[in-house]
Amino acid sequence: MATATASPPSPTISANAIPTRENLVLQFIKAQPLGFAGFLIILMYFVFAIFANWIAPYDPEAVDFGAMLSSPGREHLFGTDQYGRDVFSRLVYGSRTALGVGIVSSLFGCTLGALLGAASGYFGGKIDTIIQSIVDIMLSFPLIVLAMVIVAVLGKSTFLGVDMNLVAAIAIPMIPRMARIARSSTLSIAQMPYIDAARAAGYSHSRIVVRHILPNIIAPYLIMTTAFIAQAILLEASLSFLGLGVTEPTPAWGLMLSGTSADFYKAAPWMILFPGLAITLAVFAFNLLGDSLRDWLDPKMKG
Repeated sequence: MATATASPPSPTISANAIPTRENLVLQFIKAQPLGFAGFLIILMYFVFAIFANWIAPYDPEAVDFGAMLSSPGREHLFGTDQYGRDVFSRLVYGSRTALGVGIVSSLFGCTLGALLGAASGYFGGKIDTIIQSIVDIMLSFPLIVLAMVIVAVLGKSTFLGVDMNLVAAIAIPMIPRMARIARSSTLSIAQMPYIDAARAAGYSHSRIVVRHILPNIIAPYLIMTTAFIAQAILLEASLSFLGLGVTEPTPAWGLMLSGTSADFYKAAPWMILFPGLAITLAVFAFNLLGDSLRDWLDPKMKG
């Protein structure tokens, strides 16, 4: 008589082995504590930008000649400027300008650069030659010089409180840098067997790029976008300092350092100290987060 054989037990998957959002966050905090510290600083700036109406004790554009050049104290936490405007309130509202221009310009520049780089690396041939020739020409100009030329030619065009021409002036110099990185990643991905299998299955080039190429370059895209936000904040502050970016009376960190602020560095050093610290801390935080994301997402950097 035949006897039934017991089937082998099916493997069970532990709930802890399934990567959830909470597990990923905890892994990142444990592996990259400095990156998490940078994230907390960035989160603080976002809170300032979103809730500026409630956090700032004064109107950032209100002039009070009776409180001109008041030193930091109980009434004015970071003192006042030469027009009696509260420096802390202008710093809080200035975070909106810095984050708005920095994030929008970085997303625009990195997205367009990633698309051009992916197309250049995937199609090759004349398309690759044309795109890379344009990239080489744009890379020959320093970031600040190219941005100054673009913003001087375009002028100013405000949309939803953001100078879109300033955003374009900062984003365009970032396009070739992201395109070069995306092309390098695409060249290695295009040699994978599953890309050959997709071509053999008759998939269109657009589907292969969208479904197989772009998702696999998302890690360098996120890393570069985070790093470029820091550059964009610094570039916006530089252009505003030179008079080519945000103009008075809009609160902006670079604008707070320009004009007559330098004339009061002895009598009112807080007019330069606190905006400079705000810029430095924001750039440092985004660089910390970008470096940590690179170390955490890139398998070559692990171990």
